[in-house]
Amino acid sequence: MKEVMTFIRANKVNDTKTALANAGFPAFLCRPCLGRGKNHMDSNLLKIVLGTGELPLSDVGESMTEGTRLIPKRFFTLIINDDEVDLAVKTIIKANQTGNPGDGRIFILPINESYVVRTGENIV
Repeated sequence: MKEVMTFIRANKVNDTKTALANAGFPAFLCRPCLGRGKNHMDSNLLKIVLGTGELPLSDVGESMTEGTRLIPKRFFTLIINDDEVDLAVKTIIKANQTGNPGDGRIFILPINESYVVRTGENIV
C-alpha cells in the first residue's frame, strides 16, 4: 500500500474531490493548511534585502516580507494499493494543473502496516 500526500490550491478542492471520486478514489482526507513553495519569492533577492536578517522599518521592508507569508492550501491524503498510484497521481495533476507556480506537490510514501480499529485486523 502507498500513501499519496498532496498539497493543492484551496480553490481546487471541489475539482479534486470530483476527479478522485470519478476515478474510483472515494476515500481520502482533506485538511486546510498554510504553506508556500520555494519559488514563491526569489531567495537570492531576499538574502540581499535581509542582509543581517532584519528588514528596515519602511514600505520596502514591509513589501519584502510578502515572500515569507503563508498561503492557504489544502492537504489531501489517500491510502491506496500500489497498482493505483499512477492513476491517482495523473488524476490529481489533471484536476490541479494550471501551468502556474503554486499548483501543488504530490508525495508518495510506503505504508508498511495498517490495522482496522474495529476488528484489530492487519490489512497490509
